[in-house]
Amino acid sequence: MPCYLFLCFLQHVDVPVPAPKKDEVLLKLEAISVNPYDLKMQKGVMRPFLPRKFPQIPASDVAGEVVKVGPAVKKFKPGDKVVATLSIFTAGGLAEFTVAKENLTVARPPEVSAPEGAGLPMAGITALQALTQVAGVKLDGSGPLKNILITAASGAVGHYAVQLAKLGNTHVTATCGARNIDLVKSLGADEVLDYKTPEGAALKSPSGKKYDFVVHCAQAFPWSVFEPNLSDRGRVIDLSPGVGGIMTFVVKKLTFSKKQLVPMIAILKGEDLEFLVKLAKEGKLKTFIDSTHPLSKAEDGWAKSLSGHATGKIIVEPQD
Repeated sequence: MPCYLFLCFLQHVDVPVPAPKKDEVLLKLEAISVNPYDLKMQKGVMRPFLPRKFPQIPASDVAGEVVKVGPAVKKFKPGDKVVATLSIFTAGGLAEFTVAKENLTVARPPEVSAPEGAGLPMAGITALQALTQVAGVKLDGSGPLKNILITAASGAVGHYAVQLAKLGNTHVTATCGARNIDLVKSLGADEVLDYKTPEGAALKSPSGKKYDFVVHCAQAFPWSVFEPNLSDRGRVIDLSPGVGGIMTFVVKKLTFSKKQLVPMIAILKGEDLEFLVKLAKEGKLKTFIDSTHPLSKAEDGWAKSLSGHATGKIIVEPQD
């Protein structure tokens, strides 16, 4: 089957169709999502831990049709339409066929297209866990009002975070580029800052609000920019923690600071993915698709993602 491998670059090759293990399903893919995480792997940011070996087929978020199931699989049968997230240790998504664990695969209803479904797993689960597990937002709208800042709000994680936050009792301030301000407002943000303006660079709420939580989806920001904008016990949830972020986290913990930086890496769970697909089915969560690329031109989508200027999700589609 055609697929893409990467060593330090993408290479189009043919490999055998994988066989599902006892707890896996074999999928004929209809859509694959490219994530910033995939690019970090290629750049070597995750070494020496990931990838475990080269070459590897990248991309972990997929939607497709079940072709075959392992002997222990109970929930799915051939012909079922599904969304899945693959193990980050093995990946395998940028191909015509892949295998997925049953517990990380969920049914895709007809109301959710394959590209929409493929966009959800890593980015959507990251946004969901940041808001519900760290920020404590209740998505039924109950609980006290929380003032939340979401940076890079037009990006993969950010555009989901805005929508999910507005399901709760929140006031959302968001940052993005000027060209995406209208989009982010349409997602529900109460205030939107152009990050290139002085106010945007300073992260200051136009209404003067102090943030209880910052869902930080952008690259590193100095703590000195966040701190004056936080409420008395404000938290910055750093979704891409680097060395500087980890150092700030340690210092704030050791000094018992009321204002904290919280590094967060999502743990991908089937139940979270199922919840997101349910929201998408109900029209409460939408995937904005930046661009769609055929598998034969996957490198174009990869390059767009590398540019750092994608709006929403980049999708790759195998051809029949």
